Amino acid sequence: MTVSNLTNLWIDVLKSVSKQVKKTDFLVWFQDTNILSQNDKNTIVGVPSIFAKDWFEKKYKDFICDELKGLGFNQPVEFAIDTTLKSDSKGVDVTNILDSSKRKARKISNRNEISYKFSNSSGQDQTIVSKMLNPKYQLSSFVVGTNSRLAFAACQAVSKSPGSSYNPLFIYGDVGLGKTHLLQACGNAVLNNYKDYVVVYLTAEKFTNEIVEAIKKNNVRGFRAKYRKVDCLVIDDIQFLAGKGRTQEEFFHTFNELYHENKQIIISSDKPPSDLEGVEDRLVSRFEMGMIVDVTLPDYETCLAILMSKAQELHAIISSEVLEFIAVNINSSIRELEGILTQVIAQSRLEGAPPTIGSVTKILQKLGKLALNSTAFPSNQNYTEEKNIALTPSQVIESVAAFFSLTKFDLIGSRRTRDIMVPRQLCIYILRIDFSLSFEKIGHEFGGRNHTTIMHACQKIEKGLKKDVKLNNLINSIKQNLNL
Repeated sequence: MTVSNLTNLWIDVLKSVSKQVKKTDFLVWFQDTNILSQNDKNTIVGVPSIFAKDWFEKKYKDFICDELKGLGFNQPVEFAIDTTLKSDSKGVDVTNILDSSKRKARKISNRNEISYKFSNSSGQDQTIVSKMLNPKYQLSSFVVGTNSRLAFAACQAVSKSPGSSYNPLFIYGDVGLGKTHLLQACGNAVLNNYKDYVVVYLTAEKFTNEIVEAIKKNNVRGFRAKYRKVDCLVIDDIQFLAGKGRTQEEFFHTFNELYHENKQIIISSDKPPSDLEGVEDRLVSRFEMGMIVDVTLPDYETCLAILMSKAQELHAIISSEVLEFIAVNINSSIRELEGILTQVIAQSRLEGAPPTIGSVTKILQKLGKLALNSTAFPSNQNYTEEKNIALTPSQVIESVAAFFSLTKFDLIGSRRTRDIMVPRQLCIYILRIDFSLSFEKIGHEFGGRNHTTIMHACQKIEKGLKKDVKLNNLINSIKQNLNL
């Protein structure tokens, strides 16, 4: 087959693939790929990097074989690295294949600019337009963890049967944990399931500002008609109503009107209804009529899953070790987690080098976001890229000390502060487990300590590794630095 025919064949495969895998996965992995050659023995698919080759062999080989078979080509598929696919434009630009999907997305976006007519106090037709729902927020793109499983399930139920399941739906939790994503995703899901519904999303602050404006213009009746005719009202940060009596009055009557008409109400807050200070009891009691769910801090696994998903979305290839390192250190906020990842990617692209644990450590140190005391992490150590062969105990101690911005004499000395004790114990453990040194030999290397002291250090680290994820990731980082 000619080069042109091979490209056309691959485009046919990609069109089918684009309908069956996530858009982010499709954009990240299938960009700048193509069929390099085909004969009776095999089909060679070119990919731009060794990382992509490994990923295709693990994830997509059988899938691509099936697609080619469906097109009448039964040869086995093999993958080959061709770095010229991108530079010489020989690879297929998959964004062109997604044109139809983009047009569909624009239709969804336009549908989110909802408009409907209502009559004002003079009987004249007026129009309300809601442009607040962001189409990028979808339930399918929300990473579900133990911290958000119930809230996610409630949003799914509401989107399938608005006004009957969990009405109102009240979601609470600290800032940056994904409440806004869930609220808007739920609104988008309602729109997807009920094409003619009017879904309005706004913050409690905007709701308040509109009331103030309506009072100034003597058009409160128009404001009431505006929000009491929607099918689904989504209010973010309801705690903002605290202390605003007139706004609470209007929201109370709007709530009642929608509720009695079986219209869906979705609310978010930074705390549960019972803890809302400055909010009238009659409103609190109505918030408690439906489903109340919380979104808590994400665990390590959820943080890692979010990072992996976000990296794919941003078309960034980052090693699992680096993502794990970020997940260990940042778990207080999903927003902060994504912000750190964005900085890491930006710095990597500016420097033209892939992110490493060393480069990420420097970023986290500047922001004061390291899981342990900042003195326990490297500030200017050089990560060894070449394979170390036959490291001596002295070299291991020096390398571990450098990893923690310490000296060899700090580790083998007598100081017992935490920033020295932890690295010392970790080094002892590595020498024992990874280099199989006797307790006596390690004690000799550490300034003549007796074997019971060395044994105690090993036991302490061994016990910690069974329950401490951060410690596990820290020791893995040290071993990576040693190329173990």
